Amino acid sequence: MRGRLQHRRLLGETIREKRKGAQLSQEKLAERAGLSTVFISRVERGKESPSVDSLAKIAKALGLFVRELVRGF
Repeated sequence: MRGRLQHRRLLGETIREKRKGAQLSQEKLAERAGLSTVFISRVERGKESPSVDSLAKIAKALGLFVRELVRGF
């Protein structure tokens, strides 16, 4: 369980870093990805794990490949 929670936290931190690097608010990222702002917030805080489909939408909205969000873990 602990490893899964760490992965969630790392993924959330990476998404937040990439979002801020793209100068996007959580609201703008959510809009581009077709997801809710609450969901983006929960993912960034490591409280929720995105499905593969949601992760792909987030990556596309950031102009990235999924592998760029999960690299290193």
